[in-house]
Amino acid sequence: MAAEGTILHADLDAFYASVEQRDDPGLRGRPVIVGGGVVLAASYEAKARGVRTAMGGYLARRLCPEAVVVPPRMSAYSAASKAVFEVFRDTTPVVEGLSIDEAFLDVGGLRRLRGSPLDIAARLRDDVRTRVGLPITVGVARTKFLAKVASGVAKPDGLLSVPPDGEMAFLHPLPVERLWGVGPVTSGKLRARGIVTVGHVARIGEAALISMVGQGAGRHLYALAVGRDPRPVQVGRRRGSMGAQHALGRGPRTPEDLDAVLSELVDRVTRRMRAASRVGRTVVLRLRFADFTRATRSHTLPRPTSHTPLVLATARGLLAASLPAISQRGVTLVGVAVGNLDDGRTVQLELPFDGWSGAELDGALDAVRDRFGSRAVTRGTLLGRPDPVAVPLLPD
Repeated sequence: MAAEGTILHADLDAFYASVEQRDDPGLRGRPVIVGGGVVLAASYEAKARGVRTAMGGYLARRLCPEAVVVPPRMSAYSAASKAVFEVFRDTTPVVEGLSIDEAFLDVGGLRRLRGSPLDIAARLRDDVRTRVGLPITVGVARTKFLAKVASGVAKPDGLLSVPPDGEMAFLHPLPVERLWGVGPVTSGKLRARGIVTVGHVARIGEAALISMVGQGAGRHLYALAVGRDPRPVQVGRRRGSMGAQHALGRGPRTPEDLDAVLSELVDRVTRRMRAASRVGRTVVLRLRFADFTRATRSHTLPRPTSHTPLVLATARGLLAASLPAISQRGVTLVGVAVGNLDDGRTVQLELPFDGWSGAELDGALDAVRDRFGSRAVTRGTLLGRPDPVAVPLLPD
């Protein structure tokens, strides 16, 4: 008999939009779009009209003219996320956060205390609804991949358990795009050869897949299609980078405009790093051009840091090197990330360290902003400019 499925994938439904509907009863049951220039989130009422995350605001409002457009409230979303993760950790100590609104939980060994995995999942959904006021979908399965697919199929506000003896019956009829790693390019290659379901991927075999999509991707897709995913839920897993990005729209931007955006992004990222006691070595600049192509530039520092001026100087150098391409092609999005993160509490300080250090100054500014708001202390270049629109970083 196959082992019982004890992995849960818990995923909040239309997270930002759900928080807005929770906090404003007048928005409940109505189509809600978070973000004006770019859609950061859409309620399911708006999704039913074709609105999607990362869609331009003009197109979204044309598809759903009756939608209520609200500005993002990142502090509210962060608070809601923390509350939900408290529910996760009250359910089981084995929690692996994937993003602000989803996590894997391993509930193996809790049957005598809390019941079956399906019972635990149902109680988790009730607890999130009662304690945080948000809908959440949960998938239950033997592997991480199957649990995530189950939650995707069960959305919105659902619960789906995949029994070990019914895995292939559940998985194989699904479209090939349900496999992790199948984006538009890979999907096009597979569908051009008549491979449209996960079952087709399993039946065609690993060797044929490798010849179509390459060795790494072929082995990976075949393993998932036949139910192989040995990855455990990793407790305390910490992200390898922290970043933020800003949608600019399609209008022209001067170098001064871009520097102001870059400064604000670096301030935000380094503040988050210090709050999490993280330091990093690799500064990454991401650009999306007006022709929808993308570019990434990076520079690795000799030692890890979370010092804002040092990260900003590095990011400015990367931006300066990109200005010729920006002037030719235009730019619609700027992103900054710091990678190669380490624990900031274990980093060797440099000598001399007497006097008022940059780290102390950063900490003092963080304290002022925590108490009086993120705009209480700001850069001169940002005065008179509208608050930037944050866009969630998409995985590489």
